[in-house]
Amino acid sequence: MSSKLVIIGAGFAGVWSALSAKRLINLKRKDGESKDIEVIVIAPEPSLVLKPRLYEANASSMFHPVGPLFKDAGITFIQGNAEAIDTDGHTIEVHTPSGNCLSVTYDRLILAAGSTVVRPPVVSGLQRYAFDIDSLASATKLESHLRTLLATLPSTPARNTIVVCGAGFTGIELAAELPGRFPNTRIVIVDIADEIGPELGKRPRPAIAKALNRLGVEVKLGSAVTSIDAGGVCLGLGERIDAMTVVWTAGVRATPLTRHIPGPKDSLSRLHVDQDLRVPPSRHVFATGDAARALTDTEGHYTLMSCQHAIELGRVSGYNAAADLLNEPTVPYSQPTYVCCLDLGAAGAVIGKGWERKVLLSGGLAKKVKAYINQKLIYPPLNADEAIAAAGPVVAWTWIGHLIGFVWALL
Repeated sequence: MSSKLVIIGAGFAGVWSALSAKRLINLKRKDGESKDIEVIVIAPEPSLVLKPRLYEANASSMFHPVGPLFKDAGITFIQGNAEAIDTDGHTIEVHTPSGNCLSVTYDRLILAAGSTVVRPPVVSGLQRYAFDIDSLASATKLESHLRTLLATLPSTPARNTIVVCGAGFTGIELAAELPGRFPNTRIVIVDIADEIGPELGKRPRPAIAKALNRLGVEVKLGSAVTSIDAGGVCLGLGERIDAMTVVWTAGVRATPLTRHIPGPKDSLSRLHVDQDLRVPPSRHVFATGDAARALTDTEGHYTLMSCQHAIELGRVSGYNAAADLLNEPTVPYSQPTYVCCLDLGAAGAVIGKGWERKVLLSGGLAKKVKAYINQKLIYPPLNADEAIAAAGPVVAWTWIGHLIGFVWALL
């Protein structure tokens, strides 16, 4: 009887988990030592949504089909939404597009279901009136809304104003991108923080501020959003901004499925995992990508909700879950090298190295690096053999190595 390694999610961590697990299983099969293990991926669609690119134009095209890749790699795909996990019974409740409810059993589970944007109920009107770019559907909806406004409504200050709520990574990239897509539009970033990009640190901040100023993006800091309606935004200091487009980018949380798995969670609802990416109270469960709070190094740094970390986390979690079933040694996760690449629209980009984000490049050259990441580096190979070969748990150096090689070629 075959064992089942089930992965929930087909994002970066989920796709690379499946490929990495299949790689180890294939290697042991060649050695004549492999057990019969079925690798199963559960996700709403057989596609990898390129979330790091959803701030760009043509959002509806920002996905990468993985159905053919899974089929060629011998990975089973179940289309549906995982709604509940029973760690005692080793079962997952899955709702399919046809309305059926499946019960999928597992021997090892990898939770790679990503994260979702948080919409605090304290902000009146947020649920009804604000857009976001957290999913393919929501980013496509925003783009359609903006084009419809420009095509059908007369020019007014409210029609011509876009307010981006949140001055973090996503908010900055979106606000910097919008002037190039929608000229003569007022772009305003609002955040309760006192500094732009608070989580990015002080080193890249001058480059970010200079770029936003060059692009004509207004920045309002120290102002909480209190309410949103069809015609604008009200701030905590009593100011109102008339705008028919408000985009919420202020914070995300791990998939709600983390609540179904016993064990401590952090403030982002991520599961605490050990260096094997296993959830200690549930020895048959691994968490990866945005669902995992994993230690990256010996300096006390933890993973971020980024594709840079998700890709490597996926490689390690898939390998270790398969190794656990094959009675093979596991590989501890470690990713000490971190590179922050922030797109600044027509003003270029800024690239910072390490957790202190020491600026390595900015402007046009950095923009070429960011384009290489978005348009090449984050895509898995289309060929199954190439994808499986690239899925080994090499721990950080594959991604960073390609990036460093590209930068050196530019220089």
